[in-house]
Amino acid sequence: MMTSLFSIFEPSSSFLSLNLNWLSTFLGFLFIPIFFWVSPSRWVLLWSKIISTLHIEFKTILGPSNFGLSLLFVSLFSFIIFNNALGLLPYIFTSSSHLTMTLTLALPLWLSFISFGWLNHTQHMLAHLVPQGTPGILMPFMVLIETISNIIRPGTLAIRLAANMIAGHLLLTLLGNMGPFIPMKLLTLLIMAQILLLMLESAVAIIQSYVFAILSTLYASEVN
Repeated sequence: MMTSLFSIFEPSSSFLSLNLNWLSTFLGFLFIPIFFWVSPSRWVLLWSKIISTLHIEFKTILGPSNFGLSLLFVSLFSFIIFNNALGLLPYIFTSSSHLTMTLTLALPLWLSFISFGWLNHTQHMLAHLVPQGTPGILMPFMVLIETISNIIRPGTLAIRLAANMIAGHLLLTLLGNMGPFIPMKLLTLLIMAQILLLMLESAVAIIQSYVFAILSTLYASEVN
């Protein structure tokens, strides 16, 4: 039972036991041609509205001079939400439920922010370690706390995204495995529960994509 439960997170495929399931990470790129249709659909217009709103929000946080950086975080949001949403479909591997994937996104971003900040704005970064108005006796502790807080940022970003994706998929799998063992009278309730949980997971997929992108944007704004 435990093996079959966690088999949905196994990247290995049945073809020569190769990790081909990671290729599902790039399925989101198949949607790109849709945005170049002569007559865009309502879904494309809705997505364009979401992207433009996020771009304005990220540009407000980063400042008007960081136009390219804002596009980077909009692209990051799009990449994560496509992976999260496609992972809700049957037989599609959810790469964002693995720390390998989420850390690959979070760690390079964090390293680039920290390196840029300490090399170009050293005094600004030092000032961030001691909040304004901190009593002198507490300053060493605040420096330690702020340093630890900065170091664990990529881990918290990665674990938050992966844990939320894993939790929802496990619940859906557990409910699905109960189907053959419950009476017919309760089967309708089980299906309704799965539909509600799937709606919740759809919301979580969107929210976690936004949280990952907005926190990355806030971390980048601290080093400007």
